[in-house]
Amino acid sequence: MAGNRTLAIIKPDALGSGKAGKIIAHLEAQGFKIICARVIHMTMAEAGAFYEVHRGRPFYAELVEFMSSGPCMPMVLQKDDAVAAYRTAIGATDPAEAAQGTVRKLYAESKGRNAVHGSDSDENARVEGTFFFGVAALV
Repeated sequence: MAGNRTLAIIKPDALGSGKAGKIIAHLEAQGFKIICARVIHMTMAEAGAFYEVHRGRPFYAELVEFMSSGPCMPMVLQKDDAVAAYRTAIGATDPAEAAQGTVRKLYAESKGRNAVHGSDSDENARVEGTFFFGVAALV
């Protein structure tokens, strides 16, 4: 059975350019409820630990540098089948390939500066949500 919570992050590009409110409103209009959220500025070490699963991939160093370049906003969102619903709501990683009306089509700058992060499975949602908010946020 799919879970009803997922982790989302409004990345430094979208937060820094004043798009966070529009992104949140877009998600709330699609039925997501914010369970918890905070604005943080990750260090390189924190971003590296969060994206450890990507270590060794060509984009890892650039991703860690980008995610530690300014404040971001991790959130736990709730909705039935939250991971799949959120993945649909945000669209493809590359905004040029994202469906019309998705967060990335509307607010992302590029494939690397793509406005938001989303967990890709219920298991990763639990791990990632715990990274920022502890176990209680994903119960």
